[in-house]
Amino acid sequence: MMPGLRPIALFFALSLAAAPTFAGNAGASQAPVAGKAASHAKASAKARGKALLAFQRDLVSVLAPRADALPLLGAALLARPLIDPPKTSSFHTLIDRAVQAAGTDAAMGAAINWTRLADCDARADACPNTAALDQLVSQAPDNAAVWMLKLGADTHNLKHEAAREDLSRAAAAKLYDDYAGISLQALAGAVGVLPPPAGTLAPGHAAGAAGVQAMLTYELAGAQPQPGLRVVAQLCENAGGDTSIKTDCLKLGKTLEWGSSPLSRSLGLHLREVLADDPAQREDARRARVSLIWQVQNFALLSARAQRDASLAQHLLVLASHGGTEMSVMLAALRDADIPTDAPAGWKPPREK
Repeated sequence: MMPGLRPIALFFALSLAAAPTFAGNAGASQAPVAGKAASHAKASAKARGKALLAFQRDLVSVLAPRADALPLLGAALLARPLIDPPKTSSFHTLIDRAVQAAGTDAAMGAAINWTRLADCDARADACPNTAALDQLVSQAPDNAAVWMLKLGADTHNLKHEAAREDLSRAAAAKLYDDYAGISLQALAGAVGVLPPPAGTLAPGHAAGAAGVQAMLTYELAGAQPQPGLRVVAQLCENAGGDTSIKTDCLKLGKTLEWGSSPLSRSLGLHLREVLADDPAQREDARRARVSLIWQVQNFALLSARAQRDASLAQHLLVLASHGGTEMSVMLAALRDADIPTDAPAGWKPPREK
């Protein structure tokens, strides 16, 4: 297990922030009432889940005839969780059409091919989609995320020399982008083509249609394929006395610290915290990763509050519609809500208290 900040710590912060707060034990005499309430809540959640999936199907049917790349990407992301959709409205068909619609636009094509990585059969050990990965290598050779993805695939296939070369290419790349920002933009536009039916609204949540749209946008964008963050961490930590690997890992870490996602930034800070020779650099990375967990946790709380606040939900949709990156959207949302992006003095992540 990785010392210092682990990518999983961010997931913990998110789940902790989003977890509901329950009252203490109300006493055995209230157990039957509580049981009935829990049963009703479960049935209500199941009915809402079915209504949301039906709404996604309707959105896909409206978007599928479109011919431009961004709406087709939004339709594909909406279709991906659906079971047995019509062939013309399936994730496979829509993501292929989105690739074709992107044409010679390399940036849009790369973003769509990143989502297309998930168009594969995990049960047949055929993930990620190799055709999409090959396209990404040619479309975005300066993106460290692409080489990290390839590193993960080569490591899985026991191509160790190729994996070492992938690490060097990732270290030499100019940026890290996992394209979640374009997915957010595509979904923010897609969810607004139809009004959400009454059955999709959460009981007691005052955010109404905007709350449903924001929830779909951020939850579906969060299902983006991820490169081999853990594989990179293990390779770098097991470098031993190989100074060339350590040098590449530190160089890659600097790029990751300015990457598009909280997870990439967490890995970049972790690499500096563990591998840097200068104690001051290690301490600076430690403080920065504490603030990162603070940011993620507070954004999760903000997102949960959006289900009760229509204006906040609408604002999150506007931020998503502007594109950018997952990090830029998160930081903008925190600043707009007057939440500091630096953790208060003395604040510790939940697992470190």
